[in-house]
Amino acid sequence: MVKAVDPFAMHACELLSCVGPCVALRMFGGWGISTDGMNIAIIAWDTLFLKTNAETQPRWLAAGGRPFVYEAKGKAMTLNYHTPPDEALESPALMLPWARLALEAAVAARQPRRKRG
Repeated sequence: MVKAVDPFAMHACELLSCVGPCVALRMFGGWGISTDGMNIAIIAWDTLFLKTNAETQPRWLAAGGRPFVYEAKGKAMTLNYHTPPDEALESPALMLPWARLALEAAVAARQPRRKRG
C-alpha cells in the first residue's frame, strides 16, 4: 500500500509483494518499502535499491548491482542496499529471488547480535 500516489513506488510494491504485503512510506525525499515491519527496499533518485548484508552482497555484485551511495559531510557513504538486475524490474516472478535475498537480509538485521566471549 502506498499512502501518496507515486507510480514507481506502487510498481516496486507490486514487484516485492512476492515476499509479503508491502507498504511504501516517504523517507528522506525518497521511499522506504517494508513488509511485516521490516525495511526491504528504498527508492532514491528514482532508483530501487534492495536490502543486502555482508553474506548476500557478493550475489548482488555478481549480478551487476550497484550499491546505494550518498554524500555526507563531504564523504561518500554506503548503506547495505543494492540495485537488482534491470530485468527484475519487469515482473514479480523475475524479482522473486532478489526480493527473497532482501527479506533474508532484513530478517538477519532483526536478530540480536551474539556477544563475543
